[in-house]
Amino acid sequence: MGWTWSAKHEPLARRTLIFIAAVIRVVLVFYGEWQDAHMDVPYTDIDYIVFSDAARLMLQGKSPYARDTYRYSPLLALFVLPNSLLHRCWGKLLFSAADLLVGHLIGQVLQQRRVAGNVQVACMALWFFNPFTFAVATRGNCEALVCVVIIWVLMCLMAGQLVQAAFWYGVVVHFRIYPIIYALPIVLFLNDDYPSIALRNAKLGVNANKGTLGWISRERVTFSLVSGGVFLALTGICYAIYGVEFLNEGLLYHLTRTDPRHNFSIYFYYIYLHHSLGFTLLERLLAFVPQMGVQLALASFLSKDLAFCIFTQTVAFVAFNKVITAQYFVWFFCLLPLAVPWSKLSWQAGALCMCLWTAAQVHWLGWAYLLEFQGKNVFFQLWLASLAFFAVTVGVLVVLVCKHTLFPTFQQGKLTSIDQSMHTKRD
Repeated sequence: MGWTWSAKHEPLARRTLIFIAAVIRVVLVFYGEWQDAHMDVPYTDIDYIVFSDAARLMLQGKSPYARDTYRYSPLLALFVLPNSLLHRCWGKLLFSAADLLVGHLIGQVLQQRRVAGNVQVACMALWFFNPFTFAVATRGNCEALVCVVIIWVLMCLMAGQLVQAAFWYGVVVHFRIYPIIYALPIVLFLNDDYPSIALRNAKLGVNANKGTLGWISRERVTFSLVSGGVFLALTGICYAIYGVEFLNEGLLYHLTRTDPRHNFSIYFYYIYLHHSLGFTLLERLLAFVPQMGVQLALASFLSKDLAFCIFTQTVAFVAFNKVITAQYFVWFFCLLPLAVPWSKLSWQAGALCMCLWTAAQVHWLGWAYLLEFQGKNVFFQLWLASLAFFAVTVGVLVVLVCKHTLFPTFQQGKLTSIDQSMHTKRD
């Protein structure tokens, strides 16, 4: 007799997923130690060494920014202090634990949105067993910490815990500046469909948009003041301790960054050719114009479906950025499972999109290998590969948007399967 899914299988399936995912990550952390000791190419990410060195400097009473290329909040160095006190793998285990927590929270968000248990488990597996994401965490990259907080903010907003959402949003923007792009969709999300506003309007007997003075509402003001206050408080404390060095390295650097080294960005070749001449502030900021234009458009049209909105924003932000490294892909991989249940793409079409995106990435990596390891002058070819990667990324994003069924966060109704979600009424 064949095995069929039922609600009682869901807890077991979740626990099994988490256990297997945890084993994979622990094995990779310890394998990384072996590879670092015995092979020419290390497993550990160079950024992890930077974090560890910065933490060691903090223990010595010095500034973490005395470590060249440390351009993060002092909080990150604080988190990995046990690398020097306990074991050098502490940070990798911390990031891997955060990676596991991301998968768990993905299931919680989908449960809040009334997605069926079998779909929840499938979407969790999409994160847990993505080789890209668990490799990034076990090599010592901190992006999983950011992903945890972003999904937690989503959960808090959906549960009506506005102050808690605002607090953690302020923390994550301080920790890693890029989530600032979510400010507009969150503010738009806090509209008359939001439970507290809808309830207040109902009690007052007013229609939508009549209970607030235009854009101003208690919820929007609360979120702005709390998140902004937390961000400024953390930034102020770090400035008081580390001064202008913190502002330049931890914040301003990311706004005006021009990296002459090759990366996935379409801008890298221009930056490489003109780096020796220097760049004006206007030139440094000009690349933000198309990037911000796309952000405004996506936020304006998709904010009611907040999880999907910030997923598309993140993909677009990375694609249009001046610098793109592989770790940035984790930023939107953690949000992809939150969009899958409402996609009308067949699994074959979805697999084709992923294969095209991966092929474009591998094509780029081939030219990067010839440049980096073979010393061949293939900068122009590598730039063409960057253009191809950009085109494929944007193309896949357009397909995902066109094939997505917008499902407002506070719309009632339960999805019993991915197939049923494909037939959800279009708004």
